[in-house]
Amino acid sequence: MASMNNQEAIELFEGQNLLYMQLYGSLTSMCLKWVVQLGIPDMIHNHVKPITLPELVSTLQIAAAKACFVQRIMRFLAHNGIFDIHESQEDHELITYALTPASKLLINDSGHCLSPMVRLLTDPLLMNVGGGTRTTATIICDAFPKLKCVVFDLPHVVANLTRTNNVSFVGGDNALHDWNDEKLQKDPGKMCKDCISSKGNRGKVIIIDTVINEKKDYQDMTQTKLSMDISMLTINGKEPTEEQWKHLFLEAGFKHYKIFPIFGFRSLIEVYP
Repeated sequence: MASMNNQEAIELFEGQNLLYMQLYGSLTSMCLKWVVQLGIPDMIHNHVKPITLPELVSTLQIAAAKACFVQRIMRFLAHNGIFDIHESQEDHELITYALTPASKLLINDSGHCLSPMVRLLTDPLLMNVGGGTRTTATIICDAFPKLKCVVFDLPHVVANLTRTNNVSFVGGDNALHDWNDEKLQKDPGKMCKDCISSKGNRGKVIIIDTVINEKKDYQDMTQTKLSMDISMLTINGKEPTEEQWKHLFLEAGFKHYKIFPIFGFRSLIEVYP
């Protein structure tokens, strides 16, 4: 076998590193599940200031002998951007942990907590039963009092919600990305179009969902979207590209649409009859 030059060796080791990184990728979700179950984001939040390892171990009420386990998991998650690690300038062995924008999303009782999503995706015994309310529609209507909004969600979600002057409710299956195209076009797609067309095509449908666009998104964003798309394979669904969204809208009878990528990995999509 011919010997490798330096560049070939570098590429080989880079490829090896990438493969191992992917093979161990499930460890991130396992560690996320652990910190959510133990309530570590809440502990750091309630501590007000960055928390030391001994303080964290004490709050967790676990044996001091297991402190090294906590330290290693926190180090791993900090490397992945979930927590921040601060080192004391006076005592380099004294480190503290702080929240990042990612772990702030794991604080319970906040208006944007994603801890249930962590539990859902890391525990096969849990079920996603929806949970959408009129919160978004109410905010929009408060800002634009003359606007009429229709909230379309699962029947049991909207069953007990009270209609107001500018917010009404329609029950149905609103999970767009886990349906096939044919069912989407015939059911919620047609229902939404008929609803807004009844007023002379003056309305529009607003969708907040994922749009895959590898050419425009940065790498981490694409990784998140493609990971979500792979997870949809288990229920015969998908995270569509813009071209696939366009095909869906046109087949459902809509005329045109606009996409605004402004919600992290989700986009706001406006669809017009």
